[in-house]
Amino acid sequence: MADINRVTLVGRLTRDAEVSYTPGGMAIAKMSLAVNRSVKGGDGKWMDEANYFDVQLFGKQAEGLKPYLTKGKQIAVDGYLKQDRWEKDGQKHSAVKINANDIQLLGGKDKAQSNDDYGYDYN
Repeated sequence: MADINRVTLVGRLTRDAEVSYTPGGMAIAKMSLAVNRSVKGGDGKWMDEANYFDVQLFGKQAEGLKPYLTKGKQIAVDGYLKQDRWEKDGQKHSAVKINANDIQLLGGKDKAQSNDDYGYDYN
Protein backbone atom coordinates (compact mmCIF):
# COMPACT_ATOMS: atom_id res chain seq x y z
CA MET A 1 0.00 0.00 0.00
CA ALA A 2 1.33 3.43 -0.96
CA ASP A 3 1.73 6.22 1.57
CA ILE A 4 -0.45 9.32 1.27
CA ASN A 5 0.95 12.85 1.14
CA ARG A 6 -1.84 15.31 0.40
CA VAL A 7 -2.81 18.63 1.90
CA THR A 8 -5.75 20.98 1.28
CA LEU A 9 -5.73 24.45 2.85
CA VAL A 10 -7.85 27.59 2.60
CA GLY A 11 -6.28 30.85 3.70
CA ARG A 12 -5.12 34.29 2.65
CA LEU A 13 -1.91 35.31 0.93
CA THR A 14 0.45 37.30 3.15
CA ARG A 15 2.27 38.84 0.16
CA ASP A 16 2.04 38.98 -3.63
CA ALA A 17 3.21 35.83 -5.42
CA GLU A 18 6.67 36.04 -6.96
CA VAL A 19 7.30 34.22 -10.24
CA SER A 20 10.73 33.03 -11.32
CA TYR A 21 11.86 30.60 -13.99
CA THR A 22 14.01 27.49 -13.97
CA PRO A 23 16.92 27.27 -16.46
CA GLY A 24 14.58 25.10 -18.55
CA GLY A 25 11.97 27.87 -18.69
CA MET A 26 9.37 26.48 -16.27
CA ALA A 27 7.59 29.10 -14.15
CA ILE A 28 7.58 28.81 -10.35
CA ALA A 29 5.22 31.02 -8.32
CA LYS A 30 6.21 31.32 -4.65
CA MET A 31 3.82 32.66 -2.03
CA SER A 32 3.03 32.55 1.68
CA LEU A 33 -0.38 31.49 2.99
CA ALA A 34 -1.85 32.40 6.39
CA VAL A 35 -4.42 29.94 7.75
CA ASN A 36 -6.43 30.68 10.90
CA ARG A 37 -7.46 28.02 13.39
CA SER A 38 -9.77 28.59 16.35
CA VAL A 39 -8.32 27.49 19.69
CA LYS A 40 -9.64 27.77 23.21
CA GLY A 41 -7.34 29.77 25.48
CA GLY A 42 -6.62 29.11 29.15
CA ASP A 43 -9.40 31.54 30.07
CA GLY A 44 -11.95 29.49 28.09
CA LYS A 45 -12.33 32.11 25.35
CA TRP A 46 -11.97 31.18 21.71
CA MET A 47 -9.31 32.97 19.68
CA ASP A 48 -7.72 32.67 16.27
CA GLU A 49 -4.25 31.20 15.89
CA ALA A 50 -2.51 31.97 12.60
CA ASN A 51 -0.25 29.44 10.91
CA TYR A 52 1.92 30.30 7.91
CA PHE A 53 2.87 28.04 5.01
CA ASP A 54 5.19 28.52 2.03
CA VAL A 55 3.50 27.43 -1.19
CA GLN A 56 4.95 26.80 -4.66
CA LEU A 57 2.99 26.46 -7.90
CA PHE A 58 4.61 25.36 -11.15
CA GLY A 59 4.10 25.72 -14.89
CA LYS A 60 1.43 27.52 -16.89
CA GLN A 61 -0.92 27.80 -13.91
CA ALA A 62 1.79 29.76 -12.06
CA GLU A 63 2.07 32.23 -14.95
CA GLY A 64 -1.68 32.51 -15.49
CA LEU A 65 -2.62 33.05 -11.85
CA LYS A 66 0.23 35.43 -10.96
CA PRO A 67 -1.80 38.65 -11.50
CA TYR A 68 -4.51 37.34 -9.14
CA LEU A 69 -2.25 35.99 -6.39
CA THR A 70 -2.03 39.22 -4.42
CA LYS A 71 -1.70 39.97 -0.73
CA GLY A 72 -4.97 39.39 1.12
CA LYS A 73 -6.52 37.19 -1.59
CA GLN A 74 -8.28 34.10 -0.24
CA ILE A 75 -7.26 30.90 -2.03
CA ALA A 76 -7.69 27.14 -1.72
CA VAL A 77 -4.56 25.06 -2.22
CA ASP A 78 -4.50 21.35 -3.04
CA GLY A 79 -1.07 19.77 -3.09
CA TYR A 80 1.55 17.79 -1.20
CA LEU A 81 4.27 18.42 1.37
CA LYS A 82 7.89 18.56 0.22
CA GLN A 83 10.85 18.70 2.59
CA ASP A 84 14.01 20.47 1.45
CA ARG A 85 17.25 19.70 3.28
CA TRP A 86 20.57 21.50 3.01
CA GLU A 87 23.77 22.16 4.90
CA LYS A 88 25.22 25.64 5.43
CA ASP A 89 28.34 26.45 7.43
CA GLY A 90 28.33 22.91 8.87
CA GLN A 91 24.74 23.26 10.14
CA LYS A 92 21.98 21.04 8.80
CA HIS A 93 18.73 22.81 7.89
CA SER A 94 15.36 21.72 6.59
CA ALA A 95 12.10 23.37 5.53
CA VAL A 96 8.72 21.92 4.62
CA LYS A 97 6.85 23.57 1.74
CA ILE A 98 3.57 22.87 0.01
CA ASN A 99 3.90 22.05 -3.68
CA ALA A 100 0.51 22.96 -5.14
CA ASN A 101 -1.15 20.77 -7.74
CA ASP A 102 -4.06 23.20 -7.99
CA ILE A 103 -4.99 26.63 -6.65
CA GLN A 104 -8.53 27.99 -6.65
CA LEU A 105 -9.26 31.70 -6.22
CA LEU A 106 -11.99 32.24 -3.63
CA GLY A 107 -14.24 35.09 -2.62
CA GLY A 108 -14.82 38.27 -4.54
CA LYS A 109 -13.05 41.45 -3.62
CA ASP A 110 -9.66 41.10 -1.91
CA LYS A 111 -9.71 42.08 1.74
CA ALA A 112 -6.56 44.09 1.09
CA GLN A 113 -8.59 46.29 -1.27
CA SER A 114 -11.47 46.80 1.17
CA ASN A 115 -9.39 48.33 3.99
CA ASP A 116 -10.68 45.62 6.36
CA ASP A 117 -8.42 43.95 8.91
CA TYR A 118 -7.38 40.50 7.65
CA GLY A 119 -8.14 38.85 10.95
CA TYR A 120 -4.63 37.38 10.98
CA ASP A 121 -1.95 38.19 13.50
CA TYR A 122 1.14 38.53 11.29
CA ASN A 123 3.48 39.12 14.25
